[in-house]
Amino acid sequence: MLMGDTWVQSLISAIAAVMAAAQPMVPPTPIAGQPPAQVRKAGNWVGSWATAVTQADRTGLSATGVANTTLRQVVHLSVGGNSVRIRLSNRFGTRPLVVGRTTVVPSKVTAGATPTVEILQILPLTFKGKPAVTIPVGADVISDPVSLSVAEDSDLVISTYFPSATGPLTQHPAGYATAFSAYGEQTTGGGAQYRKIPGMARFVVSEVDVRGSAKGALVLFGDSITDGAASPMDRNLRYPDQLADLLLLRGVGALNAGIAGNRLLANAGSSGEAAIGRFERDVVRRTGVQAVVVLEGINDIRLTRGAISATQVIAAHRQLIARAHAAGLKAYGATLTPYWASAQYTVGGEIARQAVNQWIRTSGEYDGVVDFEAALRDPKSPLQLLPAYDSGDHLHPNAVGFTAMAKAFDLNLVG
Repeated sequence: MLMGDTWVQSLISAIAAVMAAAQPMVPPTPIAGQPPAQVRKAGNWVGSWATAVTQADRTGLSATGVANTTLRQVVHLSVGGNSVRIRLSNRFGTRPLVVGRTTVVPSKVTAGATPTVEILQILPLTFKGKPAVTIPVGADVISDPVSLSVAEDSDLVISTYFPSATGPLTQHPAGYATAFSAYGEQTTGGGAQYRKIPGMARFVVSEVDVRGSAKGALVLFGDSITDGAASPMDRNLRYPDQLADLLLLRGVGALNAGIAGNRLLANAGSSGEAAIGRFERDVVRRTGVQAVVVLEGINDIRLTRGAISATQVIAAHRQLIARAHAAGLKAYGATLTPYWASAQYTVGGEIARQAVNQWIRTSGEYDGVVDFEAALRDPKSPLQLLPAYDSGDHLHPNAVGFTAMAKAFDLNLVG
């Protein structure tokens, strides 16, 4: 297929339009046994940072867990506030998770990955008034609030001590941030005790809420493109990071709920539960959430090489829209980005992608559209990413492409 063949473009567009028009407008089928979720009413608390958690990998620290060890992790906040609380997750653990002590401290380091903090600013957290907490299998806990002023667009360092063997740890595999570990109880250590953990995963910490003047939060829900694949480590240049900076103009936080390899319709191990299965946990139950941007479906299309149809992808999107609306959230649909010449590319998959995008743009079922395809495609060869935005695998944008994605979001959607 020649990228410049306009007749091919016209054919694909025509087929996409026919397929989109043929979709039956029927209500989504609810997941059996799953109670309706509602947005957590949280007063003036708002999510400032979050990550979507998965089960442990087969190897590495998430698989083995730790014992008598402190993990130190750096999270990049969106909105600021005058009080902080954090969420710890044992959603995918295999045994009750004992947390001996947890501390937080703002970071003034502006470049590079380091565990170094100012000791005198470290603050301990409590859970129902106690420094230690045991998290049941499948559960989360939220810390008590601590009075701490944190600036917008700043870093917070979280240190968590695990006194006994944890077993496999709930994680986020692709955090694009360096984590650190130290032997023993080092939650108040200055940093010299810590060593880098290989890889780029995050462990147990899943959300940071702040109390302040922010209006609410926007969840960016998706796969590796939302997660930040090909993003430089420790630079906070993923599209949700860059959009977070723009959302500050509207007083809205940004929460990244992307998972590399995630699919709409299939569970994928450490690539996360299917999007239709994790939506309530990763979107609806986030603190102060007002709206969600959905960028999901390209993995269902390309990894199955056509076995998943546009009809099935659209039906899944309809489920997400209905569940967002039932919880009082706005839902914005993001068009699937070009993937020509990438691994698993097929003409059938391209037609399905075009059909899904046609439906997102024209059906009116989403409350708004974020046209990432238009922002990233090469005007001369519209089936592929603009070379300046291509990370090299013809699927994932680079940091400049993530900038284009952030700028494609209409800030008027959040007021």
